Amino acid sequence: MSRNMRAHRRSGRLAAVAAGLVLAAGLGVSAQGSAQAAVHAPVKAAAHAPVKVSAAAPASVSGTTGQAVTRVADFYGAYIDAKGDYEDPDGTLATALRRHYLTSDFAGRLAAWEEQNGVDGILRAQNVPARWSVTDNGPVGMGHEVVVTLTFGSGETTQKTKLFVLLERYDHIVDITTTSNG
Repeated sequence: MSRNMRAHRRSGRLAAVAAGLVLAAGLGVSAQGSAQAAVHAPVKAAAHAPVKVSAAAPASVSGTTGQAVTRVADFYGAYIDAKGDYEDPDGTLATALRRHYLTSDFAGRLAAWEEQNGVDGILRAQNVPARWSVTDNGPVGMGHEVVVTLTFGSGETTQKTKLFVLLERYDHIVDITTTSNG
């Protein structure tokens, strides 16, 4: 292999590494793996050939302490994760989450509702959703209402359930219904 060919290969690799580092710094640590995976070093390209870089926009989730929508999103995300692990669902975690997020009065009413209806009262279903979204619905009386939309199934066979979650002013869930409290 000639010295000139080695220089071309090294230049191509250096350009690819440099592009990956620039992307990693620009996109943040969470996107670093996908950004580096998307950079392809040209095998037999000239040193001046442009390096093509493609990176999908990283997903973003944010929240604020004390915000009703963040509190409900945290609860539903953790609860669905605990219930949705089909190989090893964590009933202990799901129970602890209920104890932490629900008022004791509502927990009692919810248990009675679940006994009567035979489904999970938090999800209003026997299974867990494939997707969910949480939206602020504003103040209601002395509390705050948040809308949780659960999507069950996949592809063309999906079903959505909209739940209205009411929080007391101290951020504990006092009611989950299928109609707005406001």
